[in-house]
Amino acid sequence: MVNKHQDIAIWWIRRDLRLHDNQALTVALSNHETIMPVFILDDQLLRNSNPRRTDFLIENLKAMDKGLRDKGSRLIVMRGEPSICLQKVFHEHNVTAIYAEADHTPYAMVRDEKTANQLPLTLTAGVSILSPNQIYKKDGNPYTVFTPFARRWKEQVELVEIFHEPLRLPFPTANLVSETFPDSSSSKLFPAGEIAAQERLSHFLNNCIVHYHKERDLLTQDGTSMLSPYLHFGILSIRDVFQQAFLLQQAKQDTDQHAGIDSWINELIWREFFMMILAKFPHVLHHPFRLDYEQIPWTDNEEHFKAWQEGRTGYPLVDAGMRQLQETGWMHNRARMVVASFLCKDLLINWQWGEKWFMQNLLDADVAANNGGWQWSAGTGTDAAPYFRIFNPVSQSKKFDAQGTYIYRWVDELANVPLKYIHTPWKMPLDIQNTSNCRIGLEYSKRIVDHTQARERTLQAYKQAKSINND
Repeated sequence: MVNKHQDIAIWWIRRDLRLHDNQALTVALSNHETIMPVFILDDQLLRNSNPRRTDFLIENLKAMDKGLRDKGSRLIVMRGEPSICLQKVFHEHNVTAIYAEADHTPYAMVRDEKTANQLPLTLTAGVSILSPNQIYKKDGNPYTVFTPFARRWKEQVELVEIFHEPLRLPFPTANLVSETFPDSSSSKLFPAGEIAAQERLSHFLNNCIVHYHKERDLLTQDGTSMLSPYLHFGILSIRDVFQQAFLLQQAKQDTDQHAGIDSWINELIWREFFMMILAKFPHVLHHPFRLDYEQIPWTDNEEHFKAWQEGRTGYPLVDAGMRQLQETGWMHNRARMVVASFLCKDLLINWQWGEKWFMQNLLDADVAANNGGWQWSAGTGTDAAPYFRIFNPVSQSKKFDAQGTYIYRWVDELANVPLKYIHTPWKMPLDIQNTSNCRIGLEYSKRIVDHTQARERTLQAYKQAKSINND
């Protein structure tokens, strides 16, 4: 039986799988004697997940449970509709309060409002550096263009106290039953747990960030942080990550190194921007941000879409990116932009098809960033002059994978193709195709579209959509 006089608070863990700098945990500890760490496996969210992302979540829950046990606590795992699960444990164990870090997706806001109407729920900051409700234009409206948003964001952001993880966590004496962890497999690319996440952050800050502006787009360089899955699930504190980068920048004297750090901080601000756009303009989940592009005459060719999914477009860089996604659940950011542009602008297939495919396959899939990135690529989003930005998959390949290393790594059929033809294998003479064991249309796919012709088709389609709207 639980001690009725024991002061118990639930720490409702969602996208904050960490003990370090956890604002909800810190506030709960400052107000209550004992803390009950609870994670709810929400069936609605799990249905919209993918096996890799679910496995990564489970592995990190296991790591968190171990960390909690080291501090005299443990993780209580429940499964079902969150408000029902919380009401059950709240009433059975005389809980006095519930604490969680606020999330700003449309689903999360509805879920939390429903819970707050039934139970004493206190939401703290933590998922973003600044809240989507914190930055507005002078007229009181939310920003819809990144550059002025970023300028205002930098004016508003402040250095704050970073909370250390507690040495001990007082756990209730109640007889608490937890679900067993579902079966899961570890990711070779992204080891689970706070320690692994902190090690990757440290490596990036110490070795890569000062060169970020020069190397971030090079497909074969260790130039990106590869922190996105850890940030999505809150295994790293986003404000701690920002402050470490900011303080490092202040300590550097070299202006070129400043540029690298500033470039990466800008990516964190893009994350904040897309989070704000989704919170303030939830229609973007099902429609273009710019409704004047609602009438784009997409081809939605299912055969072309399948070829894109499987990395059989005949454009080596596009195929390499899609195969990296299939095999690892991750894709280099430059490749993401190229494959997205190719789907929307070369194949003229609805960006929502690609958005859904990424959500189904990316380990780091985040609804706000994924939607924002796809709408940016499609030219339907917040960008001021978007529709004529059409990436040339060949020039992108030559610029960011000059030696074909990325292509050779992911497209087996091209393993013996000379560098001269690695970006344009359709130009290989037949004798070289034979000696390379890469006959176009046999071992390797023919191009499914001609980029130059596709570009003209897309420009006309977008102009047509705008004219329909203007009429």
